[in-house]
Amino acid sequence: QVQLVESGGGSVQAGGSLRLSCTASGYTFSTYRMGWFRQAPGKEREGVAVINSAGTTRYADSVKGRFTISQDNANNILYLQMDNLKPEDTAMYYCAADRWRPLYIDLYGGGFGNWGQGTQVTVSS
Repeated sequence: QVQLVESGGGSVQAGGSLRLSCTASGYTFSTYRMGWFRQAPGKEREGVAVINSAGTTRYADSVKGRFTISQDNANNILYLQMDNLKPEDTAMYYCAADRWRPLYIDLYGGGFGNWGQGTQVTVSS
């Protein structure tokens, strides 16, 4: 049974940094593609960053140059390093895993079958 547990969210001022973690269990971590998504109140879910099983990454234009997705395959942890945070980054952040399309690199959340419970990120101006 796939389980994903996010942590690391919190409240920061604009310009600050946070690192989100997603601890995975129940599957062979390195064979899935993984992603970070976010949803702000009243807005649709948005793909933030994806890393496929080959290590290729893709970012939303809104976070390029500020966010970095990475993973520790030995410990089954997915990370999202967020630097130079902006108030518009405020949202609930979710990690997700996809077993069936491990080499895909799109930011479409509908392709991910497993989701964590989310961690809140709040950025104040």
